[in-house]
Order: sequence, then C-alpha cells, then structure tokens
Amino acid sequence: MTGERTSQAPAVRYTGTRVRRVEDPRLLQGHGRYLADVVLPRMLSVAFVRSVHAHAAIAAVDAAEARALCGVVAVVTADDLRALVRPLAPRLAGDGFTPSAWPPLADGVARFCGEAVAAVVAETPYLAADAREAVRVAYEPRPAVTSVEGALAARAVLFRRRWCHGDVDGLFAQAPIVLRETFVHERCAASPLEPRGVLADWDGEALTVWASTQTPYILRTALAAALGLPESRVRVLAPDVGGGFGVKMHVFPEDLVVAALARRLGRPVRWIEERREHLAAASQARAQRLEVEVAADADGRLRALRARALSDAGAYHVYPLTGALEPLGTAAILPGPYRIAAYAYEALALATHKPPLGASRGVGMTMGAFAMERMLDLVGAAAGVDPVEVRRRNLLEAGAYPYTSASGLTYDSADYPAALDQALALAGYADLRRAQAAARASGRLVGIGVACYTEYTGMGAEVFRRRGMEDVPGVEAATITVDPDGGVRCATSFPSQGQGHATTLAQLVADRLGVALEQVRVVPVDTASAPVGSGTFGSRGAVSISGSAGAAATAVRAKAARLAARLLEADPADVVLEAGRAHVRGFPDRVVGWAEIARAAHSPPLGGLPAGLEPGLQATVSFDPPGPTFSGAVHVAVVEVDRDTGRVALRRYVVVEDCGPVINPAIVEGQVHGAVAQGVGEALLERLAYDADGQLLTGTLMEYALPRAGDLVLLEIGHLETPSPRMPGGFKGMGEGGTIGAPAAVGNAVADAVAPLGIPVRTLPIRASELARGTGAVQ
Repeated sequence: MTGERTSQAPAVRYTGTRVRRVEDPRLLQGHGRYLADVVLPRMLSVAFVRSVHAHAAIAAVDAAEARALCGVVAVVTADDLRALVRPLAPRLAGDGFTPSAWPPLADGVARFCGEAVAAVVAETPYLAADAREAVRVAYEPRPAVTSVEGALAARAVLFRRRWCHGDVDGLFAQAPIVLRETFVHERCAASPLEPRGVLADWDGEALTVWASTQTPYILRTALAAALGLPESRVRVLAPDVGGGFGVKMHVFPEDLVVAALARRLGRPVRWIEERREHLAAASQARAQRLEVEVAADADGRLRALRARALSDAGAYHVYPLTGALEPLGTAAILPGPYRIAAYAYEALALATHKPPLGASRGVGMTMGAFAMERMLDLVGAAAGVDPVEVRRRNLLEAGAYPYTSASGLTYDSADYPAALDQALALAGYADLRRAQAAARASGRLVGIGVACYTEYTGMGAEVFRRRGMEDVPGVEAATITVDPDGGVRCATSFPSQGQGHATTLAQLVADRLGVALEQVRVVPVDTASAPVGSGTFGSRGAVSISGSAGAAATAVRAKAARLAARLLEADPADVVLEAGRAHVRGFPDRVVGWAEIARAAHSPPLGGLPAGLEPGLQATVSFDPPGPTFSGAVHVAVVEVDRDTGRVALRRYVVVEDCGPVINPAIVEGQVHGAVAQGVGEALLERLAYDADGQLLTGTLMEYALPRAGDLVLLEIGHLETPSPRMPGGFKGMGEGGTIGAPAAVGNAVADAVAPLGIPVRTLPIRASELARGTGAVQ
C-alpha cells in the first residue's frame, strides 16, 4: 500500500477559527528572550562614532583619548577593518543598474549624516557610549546632494528601468479627459519597538551570531561572504524579535563590524541600536516623487496611464534588495485593480547624501496606491461622478481573472466589486454622505475617502529573478518532527517578528496531523538546525506556512498512518488519524494513541517498520512559492479637518480585506489594525525631515511623530475570501495591506474635506500647517 493512499484529508478543527495566540502568555509574563536579553561571558559592547556631515572627506580620526579611558578595549576605523571584511555590494541583473559598495565603516568619505565612521569597543555599553564622545574626527565638508532634482542634475542614477504596453500615445491623444499630477511621499522610518541589534561570538573556528533579524539565512550568506568564511562556519540564531516592518530583512554595515570585531578580539561583541541611530542611520522608507498622467473617457473610464517614479534612494544600495525596489514596486502596482489598456513608465533610483532607502511595510505599493486612488477621485470629479461610481466603472469584475495588468503583473483572483459593496454597506455610505452634507452646511470640514488596492504577496524565486534580485533566494522550508512522546516540533526558515507564527503554524500543523494544538511547538530559527530558506518579508508568511509546514505535516501524517496500520493490523487506507489517536474506520474501539505511534517510529516494534519507512517521524519540505498571489482590500475613511489648526481627526474607518482563506481571523484583524495604524501615521504624521545640507531635523521621537492611540478609531473590519488558484490551500499574504490602503483612503478623505476650499492633497504626510494655511487660519 503506497503512502499516497494513506493521506486522507484531515478534519479541520483549528484552521479558520479565532484561536488565541499561543505565544502571548510567555511574552506578556516577561519571559520573552530578545537580543538585549542574550548575555554571554566576557561580552563587550560597541558604540559607533557617526558622521556629523552628509558629505565629507575624513581627514583624520584621533582616538587616543578614547583608547586611554578605563574599560575601553579597542577603537577601530576603516583602516583597521579594510583587510578583514568586505563592503556590502548587492547585485541586480539586467540593464540600468549602477552598483555601489557600502563599507563597514566610512572609508575616506562619509556619504550621509549618521554613517558610521569608527567603532568603540568597551566592557559595557555605557563606557562605549562615553568613549565615543572622546573620538575626534577631522572632516572636510563637501557639497551634498539632498533632493531628487539635485540627483538628476548630477546624473546620479543608481537604477533606471522603462516599460511600455499598448498604444499609450494614441490613447492619450484621443482621450477627452487627461489629468497630470505630481505626488510626493517624504521619508519615514520603520520604527519597530525593538531596534536593530546583533551579537557575535568567534570560537576560533566558527562564528555564532544572534540577531534581531527577519532573514537569518540571508544574514548568514552576507556575513560569510564579507568575512571570507564558508557558510558552514557561520551560525545565525533569531531570538524573539520585537517587530521588523522590513528594516530587519536587510544586512547593515554594523552587522559586519560586530562580527569582524568578535573575530579580531576573540570575545563576544554586542551592539544594540539606539533610537536616534534608528532614525538617522537605519534604512529609511518611501522618499519618492511620482509624476502621473491619466487618460480617460468622458464617463470616467480609464484608458491609459503614464508614470515617472523618482526615488530618493540615498547613498548606497541596501542589501539584499538594492534601491530598485521602491520605484519599481510603485511603477508595477500603479494600475491597481483597474482595467487599463495601455501604460508606460520610467522608474529611477537616484543617489543622494542620505541614508539608503530600503524595504518597509508596503514598500513601493503604498505610494502607488496613494497616487492611483487620488487620480481616480480626480477623474471622477472631471467626469462628474461620485468617487464610488468611478471605481465601479473601472474595477476588474470577478470573472476577469487571471488578468494580466498593463504593468505585466498577472492577478490570480479577486472580487473587488463585492468587496466594495461590502465595505460601503458596513460603512453606511449613503448615510455618511447625508451626514457630510449636514456638517458642511454648518461650516465643518468633513470628508469621506474610499480606496481600493491590490497587493502582491507570496513571491517566490521566479519573481525575484525576474526583478533581477540575485541575493534573495525566494524559497522557504519547514521541518516537522514528532518526538518519541508524541510532541510535535516545527522548525522553519522564516522567523516571526510578532505576526503570530507560533499560533498559525500550530493551527495548520495540528489539523494536518490530527493532534491537539498544545502538542505543537514552533522553535526559534537557528541556521544550525532549521532548514534553509529566505526569511519573513513581503507578506509571504501564510503562503510559506502552507507550502512548507503544511506539506511537511501531510508527509508526516502519511507515515504515521502506515505505522498505525501496522500496530492495528489494518489497511493504511482504513486508518483515521484524529483527536490525537488513530483508529480503524468503522471500528472506533480499535485505537492506538499518537504517543504510541511516535514511540514505534523511534523504537521499531518486533517485526520492524513497514517496508520503505525509516526510523523516526520527521519530514522536511522546501517550497518555492509559485506566486505572486494578489491580496486586496477596500478602505473607507471619514475625517474632519479643524479649520483653525488644520489638524485631521479620524472619525470612522472601515476595511474589507480579501486575503483568501483566513487561518485565524483574530490574527488577520490584528495585522489589519497594526498596519492601518502605521498607514495613518504615514498619511498624517511621520516625516524624516532634512535640511538643504542633509542634516536630519527630526532625530528623536519628540520631532518624529508616531501615531498614538488617540489618533486612531476602532476599526470596523469585514472579510472576503477569494482563494488563490496558485497557492496551497488557496492562501494569500496580507501583512502589509493596511499600510498600503490607509494613506490612500485618508488622503482621499482629507482631499474631500477641503475640496470646497480648493486645497490640493498631493504630499504625504498631509501636514496640518499646510491645511491651516489653505483655510486662511494661518497666513
């Protein structure tokens, strides 16, 4: 009897239900183990001396005073590390790419304010921070390029790609409605609760690294290459990680420096990022100017689209994604869930003297959705139709899928008309418009914003190769192991940063194996024992869980069924695995417990195991997602703008999310809440402001305004489940969606509120001072 005949579909008990997060009791009781909790004997701490100029030659570094301080072990510069560690030089295949090399420490020239120039190693982090102040650096300032206009003038192009589909010029020439707008999204920071950090220990033969990272295997590969070590001699462990939002999928110079110092000094070395460092020196997000032209019929139906995405990519390409991701992601997603016949774009990443631009929740797609949704409202106004109606006329219908967009992306499944109807019903759209009319009659500035967006998720190797990204593997893997007592361990290549993997993995695995949720434990990622993969990013979690852990659990189930059949003296096809035991179909009293099956696997009974089965009860599955698969949502926001201050108050917020079958509604809704909060922050508050010399003006959380509880309202959330025909279980990703949709919905709502005053909304964040100036309250 073959294994395939034993793998009958298990009864679903946990998947799709609101299981409470199993990791929360440990974390809420203070038993989490984050990087700052990892302490090794003889451990040293690092503090970085950072450039105070955006662009300057480094004439000299005088560290004599710092080295003389008690407790200081070493002070190193680029001269000390040049022979020990190579710069970060991510690759991108295809035309239009200009490579860069980000050195571990600024080597001769500092290229942004905050770039690390020297590293101070001391017995404690406090001694290292004090000694940092004693290092004297002589700079020779140079002119700084701090804008996309300046970078264009200097021809400082890091990446350029063009695309054209259809008769763009012909359709524009014939269109009765042609609109042109320029949108700007200023820089912002990922701002995870736990900043970046890394701890390295060299034992004379191998390097062990603990890191607050989303991508342990990508970090291992980068460290091995930079240090000239085989990957088998680099081990990376990811303890509990307190948020990532994209910034922690990158490898940074600080990671290389800490590893090189541990190897050089022969002692463990740890660095934990300060909040000022995060705002000034970590990869940043958005920073884009997007020029958009839309051609439409007189009734508001879209015909053609042109775009030019200009990304302020900073001083270097970020590893492993390069600076191409932001402008390319924006340009690719700009057509959204709409039927557009022709599209041409140019996407550019431009070098400036600012920190490198990198991945952040909704990278590229947030700007694309904001611009497209603003243009839809403007088209509707030009055609004389309501914002909802102009979307109805342009949304792809449910029967259109699979559909290849004008940017070349193939959408697999969706039903936006149904999602729009559900969102409008949940919001009570007609009543909202009546209430708005009454508010306007009394002089209040109330606005309603609607936004529809699509989001690529679940990308695999093929997507990254098509983009030209050579340093992102794209594959994920999971190992399911059943111990002799029946306990189930799940080791994956993709760590959690708060998404609830320990719960969703356990739900899916428990259902596949027919055991209790409490029997399944997800172990932290350790490259010495976990299967090889890429990491957690790009809304790939649910797809990766199903394709790797789900498939591995199915394989383990098939083996367990054959073992149970031997113990029950039955045909494997007649064995039913459920409720932590196996019984013969139709004979519930002929039963064997899960623990007994596990013991038999590890300690074979008299007569041995069934033919073809090896001892143990384990399976590893590597999965290359055949994506992308596309999630989407409809957001409805209601805001009120204070005429005197320009402050925007959120009054209501509705989301209808479609991420395919939902594994755990509570976790999905938690992701939506968090993502919308970030999106509201982007729309109204968050701004890394620089002056003309490249000096950061918002270097603390006193100036960089994160959203607070009082800035938000209780979200009203609905679900629509359109399975993906491409993915195991039909699952899709959704972790970034709220961040993509919120700036568009809030932006449209604010524009609607101030429309009677003729105030345009083209820039994120929407600043209260600009709105107050437009109302006449501020001169």
